[in-house]
Amino acid sequence: MDGAITKAPLGGGATGPNPTDRAKSGTKRSLATEGRGIPIGITVAGANRHDKKLVKSTLDSMPIKRPSSKKVKQNICMDKGYDFPDIRELVEQYGYTAHIPYKGDKKKCKKLPRYRKRARRWVVERTHSWMNRFRRLLVRWEKREDNYIAMLHLACAWITFSQSGLF
Repeated sequence: MDGAITKAPLGGGATGPNPTDRAKSGTKRSLATEGRGIPIGITVAGANRHDKKLVKSTLDSMPIKRPSSKKVKQNICMDKGYDFPDIRELVEQYGYTAHIPYKGDKKKCKKLPRYRKRARRWVVERTHSWMNRFRRLLVRWEKREDNYIAMLHLACAWITFSQSGLF
């Protein structure tokens, strides 16, 4: 799970001052992907919204019911921006094993047993890059939030279809 900020020059719903672009209007999209980078949950908020406040809505936006965490161990990789005790508890309530690096030198991040030696947070960043290739999403020109979310869902469907190997 990770967030990305895009420009929104026309404003509208779910926009806010971008903290990295001289407070110009922007949108933040929070995206959750599965291990291969296929998007499974997405939510939109203003650019000034912190990532930790979007975790619950991103996890709730997943349309497909997950398998039971008792049968299949489910991992979630996040960056240091999510290192808060309440986020760790929330992720645990949803049945995930959190892999979040600690801020500072407290402890090391748990290693994923099945995959590589390190957590693979780059997968969601690659998916954000794929979404930015859709020119309509790179700069948000829609004023209405629901139109922008519809375009995000269309991009997610296209990415899912192209990664399935049928295209």
